[in-house]
Amino acid sequence: MNLLKKENLLKEHMVNRNPFYLHPQIMKKIILSITLSASGILAFNCPAMAQYVIKKADKAYDLYNYIKAIDLYEQAYKKKPTLHAATRLGNAYSFANNYVQAESWYAIATKMPNSNAKNTLGYAKALQSNSKYTEAKVQYLNYAGQDKKVSQKQLSVWLASCDSAIKWMKNPKQVELINQKSLNSDQSDWGAVNYRDAVVFTSDRNHVATLKGGKAFLKFDGAKRPDKKVYGWTGNGYLKLYIKPNKDSLQVFPINTGTDYHVGAASFTADGKTMYFTMTKIPADLEKIKNRPSTVNVEIYSSTQNAQGYWSEPVSFKYNDVNNYSVGDPFISTDGQSLYFSSNMPGGKGGDDIYVCMKTDTGEWGKPINLEEINTEGNERSPALDAKNDFFFASDGRIGMGALDIFRVLRTRDGIRQIENMGYPFNSPHDDFGFSLNEEDGIAYLSSNRNGGIGSDDIYAIDRKMILAFKLEGKVYDKKTSQIISGAMVTLAKVNGTELKVETDENGSYHFNLAKDAEYNVSAEKTAYRSDFESLATIGLTSSKVLEQNLYLEEIELNKGIRLENIYYDFDMWDIRDDAAIELDKLIKILKDNPTIWIELGSHTDSRGKGAYNLKLSQKRAESAVNYIILKGIDKNRITARGYGETQLLNACSSRTECTETVHQLNRRTEFKIVKW
Repeated sequence: MNLLKKENLLKEHMVNRNPFYLHPQIMKKIILSITLSASGILAFNCPAMAQYVIKKADKAYDLYNYIKAIDLYEQAYKKKPTLHAATRLGNAYSFANNYVQAESWYAIATKMPNSNAKNTLGYAKALQSNSKYTEAKVQYLNYAGQDKKVSQKQLSVWLASCDSAIKWMKNPKQVELINQKSLNSDQSDWGAVNYRDAVVFTSDRNHVATLKGGKAFLKFDGAKRPDKKVYGWTGNGYLKLYIKPNKDSLQVFPINTGTDYHVGAASFTADGKTMYFTMTKIPADLEKIKNRPSTVNVEIYSSTQNAQGYWSEPVSFKYNDVNNYSVGDPFISTDGQSLYFSSNMPGGKGGDDIYVCMKTDTGEWGKPINLEEINTEGNERSPALDAKNDFFFASDGRIGMGALDIFRVLRTRDGIRQIENMGYPFNSPHDDFGFSLNEEDGIAYLSSNRNGGIGSDDIYAIDRKMILAFKLEGKVYDKKTSQIISGAMVTLAKVNGTELKVETDENGSYHFNLAKDAEYNVSAEKTAYRSDFESLATIGLTSSKVLEQNLYLEEIELNKGIRLENIYYDFDMWDIRDDAAIELDKLIKILKDNPTIWIELGSHTDSRGKGAYNLKLSQKRAESAVNYIILKGIDKNRITARGYGETQLLNACSSRTECTETVHQLNRRTEFKIVKW
């Protein structure tokens, strides 16, 4: 999720709030805090007699329950399309990191009467998050035209970021990111570091060991107390540290932190006996203000391992200030004399800045020093220093691909020589952060919520020995007109591997490098077009060659009936026959390949029989087909059943006209039409 957007959300929600809340999402994105109320344990119960779905949706949205809110807003939008529902859907999908859906809803919202500039900005950022940089530039310019307060400096960063991303994607670094499937889950996994003969990382997977502690006093989403195993915002577990020995199974890291809530990524001293980590702990002296929320900021703690291998009770970092600011992302230098971290403490340059503390002669940590040459008005995270004295960090305040990008600081004796973006595919349009370094050639692991992963955030290892053997080239065309399509997004997905993306140039062309003995899926997409997918492989190819694969996109025409062939029902029945299921499966594939489109599925009869009976029968048939599609995994909000009976005949074969069976058959049909893209 974009950091500035999330912070703005918090400011909006932290006004006149009564219930107790855990502050959104994960320490790695913004330094986590817990939002509490000092006014007592009050609950926002959804009204039992709520008259409108939109009111229930607003309630869920205000409680940060975005998954529930999305379902309700979509139901409301189907009943009555409104700017409020479309805007909230764009926001909620964005907060849930589903930028494909966010783009679709922001596109709708920006075209509605009285839409505001924030929707245009949300649309631009969603397009950028989906690698549609050419389209994103257009929307950033539109936003600057709508909001005159946008600085030229900020606009320049947005536009330069889009231009740079296009360039980096056309010339990717010769590395491959390997998804660490032995570490990753379908939740969020990040911040991997090598520790002795194991890997230590952070995860919010649900199967965590429950640590003993006091009774929970927080409340979330109405009258429910928060489950100690489930974090309300994400629906996953609380963040915990895990350890994966090379030859053993995954385990919770053996330290008793004394908290039931988040424990973040760790950094170890060179001897492995002292660790620094981020943690959320409810303080005894929490500052409370009546009728206003208090904030529990994250803090840095350290722990030392004794001779028997047990970790000590966590010790609070000297510069923690739980009631005033957050301190997180610790990195301890090899010699143990410098502690780097990220904080939003007063006096910084922007959101989260990177600081360093040096140990004094007495063994105490000296005052934090702001790394002013590195920090920006945005957010700087994940500081790390390698053996060559090169400094790495993540930032969303510099020219990059979008959200957090990884940067390297090249230094000389006189200071900083250059701050360089690590480029593509180290970086992506999503958050790239939480990395660790090796002694040989820089980054060993990085964390990212980029597309193609197993879960929300995944851990990737860097393979610098990628052997390129083949090239893939092609063009993207309009299927109907055969015209080339520039600015289409082409994705190359290696089977059991990661993705690469590139925009087609002015000639509609694209190209990728391919590895030996590999299978790939290649796809193309463009706003307002249906996607196209093809498969290819280099398995068995013995000589270097160029593979060619053109792709064809079909422009979406809203509310145009598209006939599904061979959808037949037994006489006076509406059950889905095996032959009809085959055809419906093709529609299901279209819906899965194009996740933002909504359709109406209509069933039609011929003119024989009574009109009322035909309407009833066709409605049952449409509902039967829709139920089949929903059971195959398509969200119910995306599809509507509509029985038309004999009201939309394709010919003059009415009940008063004698027609052959063949002519009647033309009217007995099942169609779908796209009502939203």
